[in-house]
Amino acid sequence: MEVLFVFLLALAFDFFPGELPRSVHPVVWMGKLISLMERGVLVRRAGVQLAGGVAMSLLLILAFALSSYFLLSFLHGLSLTAYVVVAALLLKSTFAFKELRQTALKVRTSLLRNDLEKARSTMPSLVSRDAREMGESEMVSATVESAAENICDSFVAPLFYFLLLGVPGAMAYRAVNTLDAMIGYHGKYEYLGKFAARLDDVLNFLPARISGLLLVAAAYLHHKNGRNAWRVMLRDHGATESPNAGWTMSAMAGALRVRLEKTGCYALGNSGGPLAIQLIGSGVRLLDIAVLLCSGLYLIVGVAIFAFVV
Repeated sequence: MEVLFVFLLALAFDFFPGELPRSVHPVVWMGKLISLMERGVLVRRAGVQLAGGVAMSLLLILAFALSSYFLLSFLHGLSLTAYVVVAALLLKSTFAFKELRQTALKVRTSLLRNDLEKARSTMPSLVSRDAREMGESEMVSATVESAAENICDSFVAPLFYFLLLGVPGAMAYRAVNTLDAMIGYHGKYEYLGKFAARLDDVLNFLPARISGLLLVAAAYLHHKNGRNAWRVMLRDHGATESPNAGWTMSAMAGALRVRLEKTGCYALGNSGGPLAIQLIGSGVRLLDIAVLLCSGLYLIVGVAIFAFVV
């Protein structure tokens, strides 16, 4: 039963206080440890990079999964209240929906005020692409795309692994996702992050598809075009380089009846209405509904596990 309390309390922590201070945030610690380890394997030889990347990934995953497991095991025997609170705080650190939606809405507010420079300065929190030359429509598209893609990484997936493997499972997922975000990119040292990137693809396989279905359901409930969201998702999900990102982004494009495009990389959806600033608000509302649906679904699954398995 304490698993359900941990789940609900973690959701409450995300909704009310939001993110933990950076000094005690496990994901910040992950980033610092990755940066530290990265310095030792930044060599040009692909084989050395690949081996170093595998070692880095396994070390980070084990460090955070095992430390959370042993800490919570100790607290469980000491105080059930302390166990629930600390477990909820650790779980909360693995997802960040409130921050995601606030960042998207911050871009919308800047665009509504015609402050393009402020909007561009916010974009790096959402996308890795260069925002310095982005126009209004490009920023609208990038914001909607990123918010849709990150509903999986920032909410659905970490809680999926919490249900499967507890807090250590959620921490392991976040470690992999952080590795992918920091070193899983093309370039001079791409072999360093190849293992983490492939592992991230594997771990997100089911959560990405769940996220896409949740957005389709949200489109129906929010009186958007659910049928078009379903159709475009099935048609365009493979257009992205990532085997997972296209599911949520194409579902969002279909629901909003717009074309979301990253020049030279992919185009999702059909040419429809203009990429107006208001699309960001519509996209965030769809994400809100998807998160509520996901929370309800996971709660039902958690109760079922407690009632019939435990």
